[in-house]
Amino acid sequence: MAPTTHTSRWLLPVLLVAQLMVILDISAVNVALPDLAKDLGISGGDIAWTITSYSLVFGSLLLLGGRAADLLGRRRLFVTGLGVFTVSSLGSALATGAGTLFAARAGQGLGAAMLSPAALSTITAAFHGPARTKALGAWGAVGGAGAAIGVLLGGALTEVADWRAIFLINLPVGAALAAAALIVVARDAARPRWRGLDLRGALFATAGAGAIIYALSQGDSAGWLSARTLGIGTAGLAGLGAFAWLELRVSQPLLRVQRLGDRAIGGGFALMLLGSAVLFGAFLLISLYLQNVLGTGALETGLGFLPLALATGAGAHAGSHVIGKAGVRLPMSAAFAAVAVGMLLLSGVDAGGSYVSDVLPGMLIAGVGLGVVLVAVAMSVLSGARDEESGMLSGLNTTGHEIGGSLGVAVLGSVAAPAQFASGIGDAFAAAGGLAAVAALLALALLPSARSFLPRLRLAPSAMPIH
Repeated sequence: MAPTTHTSRWLLPVLLVAQLMVILDISAVNVALPDLAKDLGISGGDIAWTITSYSLVFGSLLLLGGRAADLLGRRRLFVTGLGVFTVSSLGSALATGAGTLFAARAGQGLGAAMLSPAALSTITAAFHGPARTKALGAWGAVGGAGAAIGVLLGGALTEVADWRAIFLINLPVGAALAAAALIVVARDAARPRWRGLDLRGALFATAGAGAIIYALSQGDSAGWLSARTLGIGTAGLAGLGAFAWLELRVSQPLLRVQRLGDRAIGGGFALMLLGSAVLFGAFLLISLYLQNVLGTGALETGLGFLPLALATGAGAHAGSHVIGKAGVRLPMSAAFAAVAVGMLLLSGVDAGGSYVSDVLPGMLIAGVGLGVVLVAVAMSVLSGARDEESGMLSGLNTTGHEIGGSLGVAVLGSVAAPAQFASGIGDAFAAAGGLAAVAALLALALLPSARSFLPRLRLAPSAMPIH
């Protein structure tokens, strides 16, 4: 992968490791929740906030973070976000109760909402043509395989050391990344443009997305048809509707809503929601089956996810090559079909099953498909992005990842809960398979053909018009 002007061979590794740190801190904590709750005296009803406080802030601020990268400077925002994330990781490790932990986790979400879209925007701006295709393939691999690696790392650290080690490990990594970023990431040429930051739109986008994520995360405990869930969810949708209305009427919008009319961008965003729902939901269901049905420990559970990490990475690598020749529509549809097959195989899990026969085959097939999906979505949304909108579209891409993941965990988790435990998990896997099958059909209907997509994939972003 030949780096372009103002980049070095270390640019992509630095950005990928930063994103990996963000992904790891989502999935690694899941394995440590029992020990964490016992140590801090957090009740069963409140323990979910260890995850929700992070995802709520992260997911709701991504559009603002993406646009801020365009206006304030990619390197400035990346380094600042990295600093906030690292300091908040220390706060999480030193937490002495539920309140301090949840506040520190929210701080991590704030830092992640700054550094993640800034990193993806930097990749989009720094690499062009085939180099960008390979770079986005690597980004997709981190998004899928990183979550599985996080489960492995979380299990190992929890069993060998303590749950606090999951957060403490971010301190040396964050410091090293910040030092490296100041060397390898190009300086921001322009001064920060605070005036162009659409704070009114950001308020509606953040409140709307935050309300939806909150409603999804609390739907199972409060009841999906309860007045609280429906009221907060409806308010969130209304907030996003008001956001879209406002964005059509300002000269420098947080999100250029018209860009969603582009089949690659709008279709890619919709499929990111579905792909992330299946990905995050599958992680939850596999973890529940391994720990609560088969009785595996934290470290053994983490090791059980290693094949999924390898399969997802292999899928992303293969997908970046296939998409460069065949476009996104057919590969995305085929990948979702493979995910559906993998989920249907997993739906056969039962109380007397085993990891090798009941989990591994479906996990490998679904992992390869999800790897292709993640890289295809990133290429669909970001290919052809102009330099001044790369942060905006990066924020949109990652917002779909977070909201979709929250949707998958909430819906598939609720499907698994009511029935007898093993059969409920099997039903949830079947629902995930149905969701992937629907996504396979939507990919054919929503995404552009190879004939129209491949030229934009090969052009420099400055050559692409804004419609």
